[in-house]
Amino acid sequence: MLHGLMVVNAFLRTTKFDELYHILLDAARRCGMRLSVHTNAELCPVVDSPAFDASAYDFVLFWDKDVQLAMQLMQRGLPVFNSPDSILRCDDKSLTYLTLKAAGLPMPRTIIAPKTYPACGYPDTAFVDAAAEALGFPLVLKECFGSFGQQVYLLHDLDTLRAKVRALAGTPMLFQQMVTESFGRDVRVNVVGGRVVASILRRSTDGDFRSNLTLGGEMQPYTPTPEAAALVLAAVRTLGLTFAGVDVLFGRDGPLLCEVNSNAHFKTTLACTGVNMADELLGEIAAQLEAGA
Repeated sequence: MLHGLMVVNAFLRTTKFDELYHILLDAARRCGMRLSVHTNAELCPVVDSPAFDASAYDFVLFWDKDVQLAMQLMQRGLPVFNSPDSILRCDDKSLTYLTLKAAGLPMPRTIIAPKTYPACGYPDTAFVDAAAEALGFPLVLKECFGSFGQQVYLLHDLDTLRAKVRALAGTPMLFQQMVTESFGRDVRVNVVGGRVVASILRRSTDGDFRSNLTLGGEMQPYTPTPEAAALVLAAVRTLGLTFAGVDVLFGRDGPLLCEVNSNAHFKTTLACTGVNMADELLGEIAAQLEAGA
């Protein structure tokens, strides 16, 4: 029987997260696996010490974004799914953009804000004016680290944009062209092992430009076009992911990649499509371990 270590965040213990962890545990039992759950706070003091027996586990299901801990577990010789590098490239939206752009994959036009520090701020915001001129209004301002549609803002004029950038000074952020054709709607495509296994169309129900279901949107099963499916699979390969949730926008000239999630919540996908991503991803992990044995 395979024995996996499932790593979760010690400080995100909401009902939404706990329900997802139980779905994964149930799927492990169905796959004939054992999963031991530990938090990043429990592991960080012991992962580099003799008190941690890495040989007790066959793999790590890393359901968190604590990349440094994921790297430590990999350094102890454990296969980590998803890998630390792929988690980092997805968690930081600027790295996602740069990685996919280098591969020639289409995304909304994006400008990464220059780095500053909280104590310095942005006394000169000429770069904001230049970004606005290049992208036009309305434009999207995103913090580089954020989930569930949070830390994403739609700005309609230069004064408001300047004020928001100053307020966020010290926080990594980027400017992105608003894809008006996709206002309030996108597609979440779930991928496991190089296969599209489930997709949903998400729509805002209150006029919000974001379609995230956590913000109150609606969903329905959806079959992506061959072009969109190929784009999604290329993005997942480029980022080095075993499993992912990829958000795709409806662009004027075809699909555009929006964001890629290395540990996307899939409870809504299960409710909408009946496809249990936990079964899919744990089966894929088992297959990869068997192939590499």
